[in-house]
Amino acid sequence: MNKPLRRIAIFCGILIMALLVRVNWVQFVQAEELRTDEANRRVLIERYAHPRGDIIVEGKAITDSVETDDRDFKYKRSYTDGPMWAPVTGHASLFKATLLEGVHDEILTGTDDRLFFNRTIDMLTGKPMEGGNVVTTLNAAAQRAAFEGLGDKKGAVAAIDPQTGAILALASTPSFDPNSIVGNTKEASENWVALEEDPDKPMLNRALRETYPPGSTFKVVTAAAALESGQYDIDEPTGIEDPFKLPKSSRELSNFGNPPCDDATLRVALQWSCNATFAGISHELGNEQMIEIAEKFGYNEDRLDIPVRAAESVYPEDNQPQNAMAGIGQASNRATPLQMAMVTAAIANDGVLMKPYMVDRLEGPRSVVQQNEPEELSKPLSPENAKKLQQMMETVVEEGTGTNGQLDAFPEVAVGGKTGTAQRGVDNSEKPYAWFISYAMTDTGSPVAVAVVVEDSNAERDEVSGGGQAAPIARAVMEAVLENRR
Repeated sequence: MNKPLRRIAIFCGILIMALLVRVNWVQFVQAEELRTDEANRRVLIERYAHPRGDIIVEGKAITDSVETDDRDFKYKRSYTDGPMWAPVTGHASLFKATLLEGVHDEILTGTDDRLFFNRTIDMLTGKPMEGGNVVTTLNAAAQRAAFEGLGDKKGAVAAIDPQTGAILALASTPSFDPNSIVGNTKEASENWVALEEDPDKPMLNRALRETYPPGSTFKVVTAAAALESGQYDIDEPTGIEDPFKLPKSSRELSNFGNPPCDDATLRVALQWSCNATFAGISHELGNEQMIEIAEKFGYNEDRLDIPVRAAESVYPEDNQPQNAMAGIGQASNRATPLQMAMVTAAIANDGVLMKPYMVDRLEGPRSVVQQNEPEELSKPLSPENAKKLQQMMETVVEEGTGTNGQLDAFPEVAVGGKTGTAQRGVDNSEKPYAWFISYAMTDTGSPVAVAVVVEDSNAERDEVSGGGQAAPIARAVMEAVLENRR
């Protein structure tokens, strides 16, 4: 063989070897990744080749599977009260699967490894493949109260059982109807594009995945830090003057309306939401101590799965003036509504923070494959200091800024709360966020802790307040939970 032919033979041999390596890599190494890739049409066809399992609330399915006449996709998903439950269920469509539909897609389709025995039995008996169910912790009455309370406002609600961490409500508005984007139709595609391009982001779960300055609701965390430090007590004057001059700044903090904030006690300062007092406490305790207490309440945790991933709430490392502002829920302080519900729940639960969770159990067609149990996350404050903070928050509702949170229909129930009006935009140029956090406590414990944020409403800018826009929504959610447990 002459030299040129030998070179061509060697080159062709190398190409054949490269092809064999590539084929084996695809067939054996990448096989599973390609098989399950969302872009693989076979994945979608298999997902809708048989009915999905259901998402269950209080024993009733809020999802279903409907048979179609489509050649490739035999079934499509359907939703009961779609817009109300969309922040929980997400959607299972030809575009993707999100939230609970996405996280537990393998259980719902029946392809989860834990359902291997069920699939084997079905194959041997000739039965069609069955999906499993996702049984939630949610309270239907509380979810409806939250959703209807938000109405046409932009905002979110999170409600938790403080003693277990079970999520009772998770509402977000504006919402969308998942029924509008299911099925293999032109209309579903057009609706999907419209939702993706909507500037109001109706598919965003604001309760879990949007962070806001928590405003004065964060003052309960600063109060907890004050009590835990041992430097302050509930009815002792703090020694902080009103107005408070921010360190290294000419700016002074005070409140409109001249409430009794000069040298106020912690109880009075929380009752009237005194900016000077809590900015002063945050400054005196320092940034490091404030970060420590915030993290005990769940801040700065970049992975909180409930099982849907929640966005990280942030209390940052910062300079002195910014730390003072962060202590009243401004500056770079950012929190999700879920985070502020966690703060409230920990206080109501005598200082113990339970991990929030939304799924009680996963069921196969014949057995329970996973049972979730309450799990303690941390102890942000002692039981004694939690009791003191409860007294302070109950004063806020009884005769402070949070009287709209009172439960007249349940006079035997103790209610604690805190209002918040968070500045927004450069120099507070935009309509502020209205916040309210609260808990309702019976003789046997705290059945519910709630956080509400109203991002936008029809109220005039000067009329926006946590007590005015957010507290009535929280009240309705608490009443729904209490009524449901009578």
